[in-house]
Amino acid sequence: MYIKKLKLENFRNYDIQEIEFDKNINIIYGDNAQGKTNILEAIFVCSLGKSFRTNKEKELINKEKKYAKLEMISSKEDREVKINFEIEEKKNFKINSIKIKKISDILGKNYIVLFTPEDINILKNDPSKRRRFLNIMISQLRPMYVHLLNKYNKTIEQRNIYLKQIKYEGKPIENLEIWDEQIVNLGIKIYEYRKNFIEKLNEKIIDIHLKTTENKEKIKIKYITNIENNYLDKLKKNKNNDIKKGYTEIGIHRDDFEIYINDNPISVYGSQGQKRTTIISLKLAEANVIYEEIGERPIILLDDFMSELDKKRIQGLLENIKENQVIITCTDSFKINNSNYNLYKVTNAKIECI
Repeated sequence: MYIKKLKLENFRNYDIQEIEFDKNINIIYGDNAQGKTNILEAIFVCSLGKSFRTNKEKELINKEKKYAKLEMISSKEDREVKINFEIEEKKNFKINSIKIKKISDILGKNYIVLFTPEDINILKNDPSKRRRFLNIMISQLRPMYVHLLNKYNKTIEQRNIYLKQIKYEGKPIENLEIWDEQIVNLGIKIYEYRKNFIEKLNEKIIDIHLKTTENKEKIKIKYITNIENNYLDKLKKNKNNDIKKGYTEIGIHRDDFEIYINDNPISVYGSQGQKRTTIISLKLAEANVIYEEIGERPIILLDDFMSELDKKRIQGLLENIKENQVIITCTDSFKINNSNYNLYKVTNAKIECI
């Protein structure tokens, strides 16, 4: 799988721009704030239906314009796929010129793995970033997961509103059962998806990390949840605490995972270098799981990631993804040994193929 062409119109700082990509490695370089990351963001939007940088979609429109458009053509083994995106008052997508009704319909048309310098935050204290990593990965491979997750989040929101109504308005407590069974039914399905994919990641990441660390570090991912063993009973027993606090404590919205290096939690004992290497292993494992699931290599997006790595690690990373299409952004051009690649320079949202 690879992206053949990307067109941008009024997207971020771009007016009109068209880029043709090599099916192997593509290096996009230039000074900061020229529009390099906007290219990767456009690919992400066309692949997952949303940005990885903002939840405010109007920010995608050039400040001087009223709308933005994207068109991305990608090639799979047996067909081409054209994705069109347009945002003005609201956003719309087309797949092969046919307008889609649900954003989730775009999932599975292109598979991507994104590396950014901020990914190291996945290993720090905020579980929501780890849940987001899982959600993005699973949603590409299992579009039904998005439907379940959206429905679960809406149900939790409704239950939390009612918890406050019980506390402040005296609403009957027994009505919580309306939401409890829905939450449990949806939550168990989401839990099974997550547990399954954590297991798949563990199968892939062990060998990847051993190779990356010259057989010095054994890595393991541990899934953390509070719903195992009688989920519904736990929810019911905790209802008085939920009423006091005004939110639901038990559920998959609290799920997390911890990564261990040689049986020590990396969040506590890992050095900055170990965390950086662990992120590389985690993303490579994600790419391998996608390949195993769909039989095609996902597109790898590296956003200014090279600035965090020495030359040896850069070459090692590229060696691991040499069969994928790779699109790299960086501030300086560099040579890659024994590889075919395209080189692009970005200046003030203008892209020149060198």
